[in-house]
Order: sequence, then C-alpha cells, then structure tokens
Amino acid sequence: MSRTAARFLILLSSLLLAGAALAGETEAKRAREATRVLDEIMQAPDRRIPTNLLAEAQAIAVIPDLIKAGLVVGGRRGHGLIVVKGADGTWSNPSFITMTGGSVGFQAGVQSTDVVLVFRSKRGVDSIVHGKFTLGADASAAAGPVGRSAQASTDAQLKAEIYSYSRARGLFAGVALDGSVISIDHDSNQAVFGSGVTPRRIFEGGVANVPEVVVDFRDRLEEYTAQSAE
Repeated sequence: MSRTAARFLILLSSLLLAGAALAGETEAKRAREATRVLDEIMQAPDRRIPTNLLAEAQAIAVIPDLIKAGLVVGGRRGHGLIVVKGADGTWSNPSFITMTGGSVGFQAGVQSTDVVLVFRSKRGVDSIVHGKFTLGADASAAAGPVGRSAQASTDAQLKAEIYSYSRARGLFAGVALDGSVISIDHDSNQAVFGSGVTPRRIFEGGVANVPEVVVDFRDRLEEYTAQSAE
C-alpha cells in the first residue's frame, strides 16, 4: 500500500469515527431533553400526569421540542424516546422515535412544543415496532387529564388508549394530536446501541453498554412510577 493510500484510509477512518461521535452526541442531547421534559411535567403538582394513570401506563413517549413549520397547511416533526413497561412492572431501555404530522394542537404563534404520550395498552407500541403508528387511526387518542387523580376526568374517556400532553409557553395541558405518525428512529438506535439492534431487542433488555444519559431517562421514570404507587 502506498503512503498516499495509507493516509487516505487514516483520514477516512477519522471522518467515520467523528461522524459516529457526533451521532452519539445528538442522541445524548435528545435523551437529556426528554428527561428534562419528564421532570418538568412530573414536578408540577397540579398539572402533572395523574399518579394512577402513570401507574397503569404500558408505555411512555416523550418528544421534546416538536417543531411547527409552514404558514398555511403547516406540519410538525420531532425526535424523542419511548419506553415500555415489562411484565415485572419495570420500564425498559428507551428506543428512539420520530413524530410527524399536521399542525393541529399547537397554540397560535407557538413554533415548538414538548409532547408526552401515555399508552394505556401495548397495542400501539406493537404497531410502532412493526412499522409506524398513527394517533387516532391505529388507536384512539385523547387529551390527557392533569392533576393528582385521573378518575373523575377519565370516566368519560375510558375508550382512549393513549393520552397526550403538550407544553407551550411553560404550561402543560392535554392536547389532541390525531393524525400524528410515530415511527422508530432506526438510525439513532444504531448510533447508540449498535448496528442491527431492533426495537424489540431494546425493549426486552438485549442491549449492553447503554449510555448513562439514556439510562437516566428510564431510571427517572422508574422513580416517578414508584412514587405513584405509594
């Protein structure tokens, strides 16, 4: 191998490693932002996800800074995390997801919002794992109740499989997000967990060396769930 070819290979390897590091930093930032959103909604006593709803949840998705775009028709796109509750009641490692859809549900003049989705069954998660999932079409969705107890608020909405929350201008509130599409972010999963790793493998604990910032999101949710059971 010539000296020029050797230098080219070294340069190419350096660029690939730099790209991988950058990808990892991007996912780490998303995980930190998702943890921030979770903390902020759960630490607001009168606007938090009700404790009994959190205890019964089968999956939780957090999409920070969902971006609004467009003037007439509009649209939105965001990246976040989703975790699934196992048979033993503990939360799985998070998988990265994307969310896209129309502009319904945004407050006038708001360009971005944080979104939290509470899945009451795993049917929607199974649809996400096997392709993509549309709120309101593949499963019923409703604006989520807030406060210490969901019982009075949810009696009239018992058919909803997913409750959605958004925060714009510092306030969380239930919001309708029908038509939004959720899908697995395979590129981000591979950047964090390695090539060929499937969402099912992530949810079932089949990954190792999970970055601390990603584990922190799962552990924080474990803490809030334990508090709701007290």
